[in-house]
Order: sequence, then structure tokens, then C-alpha cells
Amino acid sequence: MSMQIAVRLPDRMVEFLDRLVADGAAPSRTAVVSSAIEREMRRIMAERDAETLRRPGAVDDLDGLVDWTASNVVIED
Repeated sequence: MSMQIAVRLPDRMVEFLDRLVADGAAPSRTAVVSSAIEREMRRIMAERDAETLRRPGAVDDLDGLVDWTASNVVIED
């Protein structure tokens, strides 16, 4: 499902969006804006995860598995 909203942007941002679309770097203004919002959502979630891990006493049930994997699995490029 999607919802249409109205957003006011500075002229320079709209020009940037239009240039991306005209150059073929993006299919639409909506695609660029959606991608930017998704990226921001991921960044905020990553910050929250990092904060949780920084707190004293944060223990992860998977620490033992991570330690074992780091010393027993070889990752080839």
C-alpha cells in the first residue's frame, strides 16, 4: 500500500531530482525520495542498535557463536 503526500522542497532539491531522472539515474522523483527515506530509516535503526550494544551489560546470546565462527571459518574473496 502507498499513500500520497504533499512535500515542499527547495528549488535546488527539485532541480537535483529532475536532473537524476533526466539523466536516467533514477526512474522518477518518487524513487529518489523513497530511496533516501529508506536509507535514513536504516541509518537510524543502525544507530539504535549501536547504542544498545554500547550500553554496559549488553550481552548477546550469539557471542559464543560469533567467537567460534571468527576463529573457525575462512572467508575467501
